Formats: sequence, structure tokens, C-alpha cells
Amino acid sequence: MRLALYQPDIPQNLGAFIRLAACLGTPLDVIEPCGFPVDDKRIRRAAMDYVDLARLTRHASWEAFRRDRPPGRLVLLTTAGATRLPDARFQPDDILLLGRESAGAPAEVHEAADLRVRVPLQKGARSLNVALAAAVVLSEALRQTDGYQPLS
Repeated sequence: MRLALYQPDIPQNLGAFIRLAACLGTPLDVIEPCGFPVDDKRIRRAAMDYVDLARLTRHASWEAFRRDRPPGRLVLLTTAGATRLPDARFQPDDILLLGRESAGAPAEVHEAADLRVRVPLQKGARSLNVALAAAVVLSEALRQTDGYQPLS
């Protein structure tokens, strides 16, 4: 199981993703360009002391990610997803992909996805924060695939 962020544009969310990935032992792919300056110093500041626990891979572009990513289904988390989270069936090598906070994922990313999942929300609610959505879906995916790391 992996998390992947498509061109994130809020540095604090990147920090939250790094912490989530580190705490749950899930590799994290960051697909650039980001909507903010990204370098090792800024990543370390956003992730605090969790950056050393995280398995973070940066990709220069969508094309580079598609070329270099490990095998597994691309599971796009999107408010336009055809599959509701309670109906989704995850596989251990799935890559949970999330779009930009400001604009979601473009059509080419939607087209590349093997599965598009949405978290059902109360009527009138537009969306969860992208890091919260990732935590909800990743938790369910790890539960289904027995992917939680042993407790220390």
C-alpha cells in the first residue's frame, strides 16, 4: 500500500501526509511540481521529526511517476468517484492517489486510475480536507489488507 500526492499545493498538508505515512509505515510519493517551493529543508520543517521515519519519493512530473512507480492499481480518491468507500475492495499493492487541494486531479489522472473512490459525506458537505480523506481511506485499505504494521 502506498500514498501518492498529485501536485500538492498546501505545505502543511504535505507535512500531515508525511506524518501519516511515517506513523502507519506507508510509502509516500509526491508528484511535482508542487504549488509551493519544495526542498529538503522545507520538507523537514513541514514534517517535523517524522521525516526520518517516512519513506518519501519525489517525482519530477506525472509522467515520471507513471514511468517509475511500483506495480499496483492506481486508486484515485475523488469526490467524483464512482465507488463509495464502503463498497471499495482494496489490494495490498494499491497506490492511493490524491489530487491537488485546490483543483483535485485533472482528466488525465482520472483516466489513468484503475478505481475511483469517494468518501460518502452528509448532504450539503463538499469534501474533506485531503489529508483527512487520505487517513480515512488508508485506514480502511490497511484494515482490509491486513496491512497495519506491528505495534512497537
